[in-house]
Formats: sequence, structure tokens, C-alpha cells
Amino acid sequence: MILVVVEHEAGAISGASLEALTFARGIGAPLHGVAFGDGGAEALAAAGDHGIGTGTHVSIEGGYAPAAWGQAIADLVGSPPSPSAVVAAGTDRGNELLAHLGVKASAPFVANCIAAESGADGWSVTRQRWGGSLLEDALVRAPLAVLSVALHAVMPEPAGAPGTVAIDEVAPTVSADDLRVRVTRVDAAGEGRRSLADARLVVGGGRGVGSVEGFASLDALAAALDGVVGVSRAVTSSGWRPHAEQIGQTGERIAPDLYIACGISGASQHMVGCRGAKKLLAINSDPDAPILAKADYAVIGDLHQVVPAIAAELERRRA
Repeated sequence: MILVVVEHEAGAISGASLEALTFARGIGAPLHGVAFGDGGAEALAAAGDHGIGTGTHVSIEGGYAPAAWGQAIADLVGSPPSPSAVVAAGTDRGNELLAHLGVKASAPFVANCIAAESGADGWSVTRQRWGGSLLEDALVRAPLAVLSVALHAVMPEPAGAPGTVAIDEVAPTVSADDLRVRVTRVDAAGEGRRSLADARLVVGGGRGVGSVEGFASLDALAAALDGVVGVSRAVTSSGWRPHAEQIGQTGERIAPDLYIACGISGASQHMVGCRGAKKLLAINSDPDAPILAKADYAVIGDLHQVVPAIAAELERRRA
């Protein structure tokens, strides 16, 4: 059995967890899902379309509490039928939960996996290192493998046929120690704000934008294309835009259909974050900028002239 942690938002399964479910189907069967909090049962029911046959909905009072949630997963692992592997998406939450599980279950935790196969000697695992610039092959010799799936490394696909999920409801007793760290409040994003991780089109801005005011044309282009604005670390370090918009190794990882990178040099840390983009259009005044070697399309020119020209042409065609 493979146990899969299903992350969700009010019952809607996250895109990263859909990737994890597809990965899990490829390494073994049957699949048993575990989901937490309000909407967890609905998420598990929806996961029947993605290979889950049975599931456990865990209700723990209060918000996200990593130690308590990790202990709940450890309790499931220790109860028959014991899984041979636990899989979660390689999100901040997924990795944190699996780290707690690894400690509590004395099991090795392998992060950012892109492939895994069970054999007589253990689990053969391939995972991303150094932000995806290096692939590592490893052999995990343990009764239980704890694996997180690298973001955007697996294309999410539904199972062959929708299935009905038999769901157990569990309300474990948790210790005060396990509740020392927990989410006590969630501040909603600004009205109309959309997620970088789920955006189909992203307009990115780097140091070359030049100022806070320089982002006006990028905001206008993103709005015209029904997209979202993202930024490089240099921009957030300068205080021009919030960290929530940062793309890169220490920011968000994106996988849009098109990423338009404006005034971004292409440092390796930033390229890690946009590696999942299906197409990359770079707009840069420097013909030797590293990002041009990675781009599918490039415009060599001043972004403050190019970006408004693109927006104007879009408006002309719509008129």
C-alpha cells in the first residue's frame, strides 16, 4: 500500500497533490489517502478519480500543526495494513510533514523525487538536487520509504476510471507539545489576487525594471493577458514588490504555459523557479544575458519600450 498525503483548499485538491497522486500510482498500489481539516473528506472523495481507493480524514482542532499532523500520519503508518511508502507533494507543507514523520517513524525521508521503484534491496529513487540542476540516484534500504515529489516534475493525470473512496473519520488525541507550533490565523490575499503557482501566464520583472513605478507596464500587460506578475529576488530585496511575488529557489516555483521575463538576467536561483514553464519569452537589453540561452523566444531591447508596445498591439487587435 502507498499512503498519499492529499493537500487541499476547502476540499479542492491542490495541483501539487494531483502531481503526487500521479507519481504514487506509478510506484505501487493500492493507494490510501490522508487529508486534514475542513473539506478533507471532500478532497479524498475527489481523489478517487486519481487512484485513491481508501482514505482517512483526520480532524484536529485548530489550524495546521505540523508536529500533530505528522504524528497522525505516523499513527496511520503504524497501523495495519502498513504502507511500504508515504508520498506527499514537495511543497513547504508536504516536506515539513514528511520531515516530522521521518523522525517519528524512524524512516529515511527523501525529498524532491522524480522517480522511484521498489526492489528486493529497497527503493531505487531519483531526486532533484541543487534546485533541479543535478539528478541523484539513491537506494533507500528501509521498511518504509518517505518520499516528497519534486514540484512540476510529474504531469498530473487522472486514473483510468473514477472510483469510489471508502473514507474513515479519525479525531486523534494530540499532546500539548505537538501543538506548540501551529497556524492560528490565515490572512486572505488581497482582493482579486491570484496564485503564481497556478497561473497559466506570468509576467516577470527583474532589476532591469528599475523602480516601483517601472512595474506599471508589467501590471498592465499581465492584466491584458489575464496573467499574474512575478519578480526576481533582486526586486524583493530592493523593496519594490512583496516576497509573495518572488519566483525562484527561495520563492515560488511556477509552471505557466508562457513566462514573459522582463529585465531578468537569469541567475540560476531564479531559473530554478521557472524551470516548469512550457515556453519562455525573455525581454532584455543585454544580448549576453544568461537567460537568453534558456529562452524559447527573445526580444533584445528596452523593456520600457517593448512591453507597452506588446500591450498596445494586443489592444489594437482586440479593437
